[in-house]
Amino acid sequence: MSRIGKKPVPLPKGVIASIDGQTVKVKGPKGELSVTLVEEVAVKQDEHGIVVTPREGFDRADQMWGLSRTLVNNLVHGVTEGFSAKLEIQGVGYRAAVQGKTLQLQLGFSHDVNYPIPEGITIAAEKPTLLTISGINKQLVGQVAAEIRSWRPPEPYKGKGVRYAGEYVRRKEGKKK
Repeated sequence: MSRIGKKPVPLPKGVIASIDGQTVKVKGPKGELSVTLVEEVAVKQDEHGIVVTPREGFDRADQMWGLSRTLVNNLVHGVTEGFSAKLEIQGVGYRAAVQGKTLQLQLGFSHDVNYPIPEGITIAAEKPTLLTISGINKQLVGQVAAEIRSWRPPEPYKGKGVRYAGEYVRRKEGKKK
């Protein structure tokens, strides 16, 4: 039995949810999101919030139960508070700047990397070496952060590159004479 799945997803004030078959739509102060759940789970709304239950006769029902509840919870959290990810840039001459709908990165290449900012995502360069990526869709925020990090992931010898805030990079000793 799923410990996560059996908890109902509470709906805070100002959040409206509608369920149409397997599609759950949530509207809140920050925007509107929807997700289509798999057939192995049943979803309904009651006085406690949105309840996800596994359906009988499916082998994958228990596996998808907690996942489906978490997806619905991410919708509610996204339209109320939103999600954010922080990236740190380390290295001499490495920096970032936001220019309109484009993120311009200088990461030690012979050219600047221009990353177009997708719809629904805001990127703020608090310092030239600190980026904050925010939005209401958790998957999209994580995907954008991963794409930016993939241009220059942190390397183990000097630690240069783009890393998540608080990420530990295991350092290697290097050459000896």
